[in-house]
Amino acid sequence: MTYVHYALLSALFAGLTALLAKIGVADVPSNLATLIRTVVVVGFAAAIVLATGEARETRSLAPRDWLALVGSGLATGASWLFYFAALKHGPISGVAPIDKLSFLVAMALGFLVLREPVRPLTLVGAALVAAGVALTIPSIQDSLRRLF
Repeated sequence: MTYVHYALLSALFAGLTALLAKIGVADVPSNLATLIRTVVVVGFAAAIVLATGEARETRSLAPRDWLALVGSGLATGASWLFYFAALKHGPISGVAPIDKLSFLVAMALGFLVLREPVRPLTLVGAALVAAGVALTIPSIQDSLRRLF
């Protein structure tokens, strides 16, 4: 499989995640819901690592690897806490699109920190993503309705 296949599967499961999280957080504090989700993810990932024999690779990780992965874990935790809080108080149709602005953040950081190239059509796509997200926000919809 290519990265595109993996990314499409990620999108599929992220959509399912949003639906199940919205259902699960309805009568549960959002931080508790995040903890439960995290415990399940840790167990699932641990089972995969143990089953594939990748656990022994831990010894070969460099300090930079640890620092980046721990930082990523902290960022993920913060993202999940805010995502579940947003789902607790708002509709999936409002939360999920705004969450996808992470694409723009990741692309900008990839360019600035990793010096990854950005093609002109990628910038057009990013602008369309931003416009699409904006169009899902009710206050912007209301403003546009008044204009037209």
